[in-house]
Amino acid sequence: MHRTPAYAAATAGAPLAPFAIERRPPGAHDVLIDILYCGVCHSDIHQARDEWGGSIFPMVPGHEIVGRVADIGAHVTRFKVGDAVGVGCFVDSCRECAPCQAGEEQYCDQGMTGTYNSRERDTQAPTYGGYSTRITVDQDYVLRIPESLPLDRAAPLLCAGITTYSPLKHFGVKPGSEVAVVGLGGLGHMAVKLARAMGARVTVLSSSESKRADALALGAHEFAATRDPVTFKQLARRFDLILDSVSAQHDYNAYLSLLRLDGTMVLLGIPEQPAPVVAFALIGKRRRLAGSLIGGIRETQEMLDFCAQHGIASDIELIRMEQVNEAYERMLKADVRYRFVIDIGSLRG
Repeated sequence: MHRTPAYAAATAGAPLAPFAIERRPPGAHDVLIDILYCGVCHSDIHQARDEWGGSIFPMVPGHEIVGRVADIGAHVTRFKVGDAVGVGCFVDSCRECAPCQAGEEQYCDQGMTGTYNSRERDTQAPTYGGYSTRITVDQDYVLRIPESLPLDRAAPLLCAGITTYSPLKHFGVKPGSEVAVVGLGGLGHMAVKLARAMGARVTVLSSSESKRADALALGAHEFAATRDPVTFKQLARRFDLILDSVSAQHDYNAYLSLLRLDGTMVLLGIPEQPAPVVAFALIGKRRRLAGSLIGGIRETQEMLDFCAQHGIASDIELIRMEQVNEAYERMLKADVRYRFVIDIGSLRG
């Protein structure tokens, strides 16, 4: 076993602190990865504070992992030592159900095995994430990072990138599509970049007028402030697709009114309380309200290659490991543009 430095939350809501975990040596199909960077996702906060329930402690968060291959098992064929690789939100699945067979492992009927705050399928040992110096993962759940992508800015693509890419692809965004992005945070800023690269006409909808300049700089064609009631009248029946990345409570019905006939609004954010939906907001224009969860391994690799082709990466603030608790507090205040990424070299000393 590899004794591995890490940062962990000992109990729900406890500050993250130095911790040590054991990583298994690579089995026949495994890849041992020296972690270089790990993105900080808002779901790390939710789970480390047990806000969704069922958290496993001590917890080592982190599912936006980029590093280099340090060792491989005897039967590994896809990677070699030194390759730049990534690990996203899950590290295993049943591999047998219809979603897994279709390359949609994130929707595994038995439940995907999360990169952290989950249990290994064979041993039932807790999984530990990327706030650590090494991780061992089956090659089938490892992504190749294209050479042209900067490794630190590639890390958030493993969650924020694929979370927005997948619904854009699934719901058929193409050149000329009218796409609205609700919220300009870690998810929203990636949605703008990806939708623009797909040829869509992109509008950012935000409650904060201060986001206007950033939205346009990121590639949005238009910006509209949602605190202005005129916005919802002016943009009524405009959009083919709305990606809603906001986790705070807000009125879904108001945004549904912005969809044209057969338009779709996709929920990516997870508010703490259920939100009411008026039936007529859907019925009147045959609209759809949908949800989307990350992407499978095949689609995530497709997304990484797409980003490399179009020169897309996340806008980040690089931090040292010991700054992670401060980063959590800043994220809760939306004080980041647009993703924190931990330099794991700072954990090695």
